[in-house]
Amino acid sequence: MTLKQISVFVENKPGKLQQLTDVLAKNAINMRALSLAETSEFGIVRIIVEDIEAASAVLTAESFIHTISKVIGVAIPDEPGGLNRVLSILSDAKINVEYMYAFLGGKDAAHAYMIFHVHDAKAAVAALGEKGIACICQADLMNG
Repeated sequence: MTLKQISVFVENKPGKLQQLTDVLAKNAINMRALSLAETSEFGIVRIIVEDIEAASAVLTAESFIHTISKVIGVAIPDEPGGLNRVLSILSDAKINVEYMYAFLGGKDAAHAYMIFHVHDAKAAVAALGEKGIACICQADLMNG
């Protein structure tokens, strides 16, 4: 199970991030997770949305440069050491975490949710599944 993430390139200037969120809001695109990494010239806004195709079409129509990539969403037990357990499983499987970020809105309060970008998502999902750690798919993000 993997998720699709949109990475949007945004100028690092006042109002540019708001222009992105304005376009998404006006088109009823609900962001479920967001991460922002910046440099002096531009930022990369990574977002997880319910409807990836609709979001990509809107961004293209509004001339936002973006890419779509696979990431894994992991339901981590919300307890001390929960993240450490997940990272240990990935480390033992020789899977490097390139970046990660948290998100809210999971359906059960017993778990925290993280997005992981790894080189081999399929191997990561398999390694986590073998140890009883659940990964989520795009459909799991739907409200309701």
